[in-house]
Amino acid sequence: MDGSYENSLEIEDETDADEDDSLTEYDITTFPNDFNIKTIFDFIESEIFKVPVFQRNYVWDLTRASKLIESIIFGIPVPQIFLYEKSKNEFLVVDGQQRLMTIYYFIKMRFPKREKRYELRRIFDERGRIPDDILHNDDYFSNFKLKLPEKLPDKKNKLNKLNYETLGEYKNTFEMRTIRNIIIKQNSPPDDDSVIYEIFNRLNTGGMNLTPQEIRTSLYHSDFYDMLYRIDLDTRWRRLIGSPEPDLHMKDVEILLRGFAMLVDGGNYKPSMVKFLNKFSNDAKSFSEQKVKHLENLFDSFLNSCQNLDERAFTGKTNRINISIYEAVFTAVCGASYDEKSLNVPSITTEQLNTLKNDEDVKNATISKTSSKTNVETRLRRAREIILSR
Repeated sequence: MDGSYENSLEIEDETDADEDDSLTEYDITTFPNDFNIKTIFDFIESEIFKVPVFQRNYVWDLTRASKLIESIIFGIPVPQIFLYEKSKNEFLVVDGQQRLMTIYYFIKMRFPKREKRYELRRIFDERGRIPDDILHNDDYFSNFKLKLPEKLPDKKNKLNKLNYETLGEYKNTFEMRTIRNIIIKQNSPPDDDSVIYEIFNRLNTGGMNLTPQEIRTSLYHSDFYDMLYRIDLDTRWRRLIGSPEPDLHMKDVEILLRGFAMLVDGGNYKPSMVKFLNKFSNDAKSFSEQKVKHLENLFDSFLNSCQNLDERAFTGKTNRINISIYEAVFTAVCGASYDEKSLNVPSITTEQLNTLKNDEDVKNATISKTSSKTNVETRLRRAREIILSR
């Protein structure tokens, strides 16, 4: 991922190496569709083609972007685009966003300034698109004129320094050129779209090592997820995990997600952790406004209950955040309040937290197979026994 800074949390038990990661059997249909450039632009403009959050960093420079436009005009084959058909007239871009956004920016005749791209991603995330007032703001964009070699081997390069409106005789040629799009559709199981996670994980070739939470964030957007982003910025939370800024790869959001997932649906937990969190994220799309608000208020009460804990309270001996300890503590102290729809979260002491960290059963349950049902249940049980016993 391309950002203005790199801020990465160190977390214990991020993904269990021996976790069951077998692929569920799916019935999938794939078929080609050759859209012309004008249609592709219209689909992006109308948001029929949707670019997932984690792909919204545009990383190409003007020279590379210009070569793509040149290739399209001259009929040189360009790599195909992979799209996932989420619903009627809604396609998620799996692979090809750099090409699609280059086409979009060229027709808009604006090119994003490199130093503003991280900020543009935030604007894209908040508004779902780049608004016209930002697109025409010279602080964010410059004019998109093709940057190509001035001379070809035997003649002048007619395309160099042209923009979309000045293409002249090449404009119709450009608009009518087609790019092969591979449409992927899940037929079964019909009650979820979980295959999309595997598709993003396996087919994306953008050169980014995506974390599960980066993929999850794009696929399961909801009011609940908006709430996760809000509470992730709380200074009390940042103090507990010892990181003043949000993690670029959303590892801190995954910590919060795991806590809520165990609190709300831990009784139904079964490995793998990735699949459990995917299912919970999908289910959370149907959470009512009242339920999301209660969970947010409950987290606020939890942070108040942690006010006497040291900074980086949930780190282990390696100074990395112990996500297993956090989810066990959060679930233990918030469990009764969640069930009773109250906000009476008992306070947590440093002594209790250290006792839990040093408990032999807990240590054994965090050494290996940390995501097994037995080990998860052991950690949750011991947290209740240690922290709730006054």
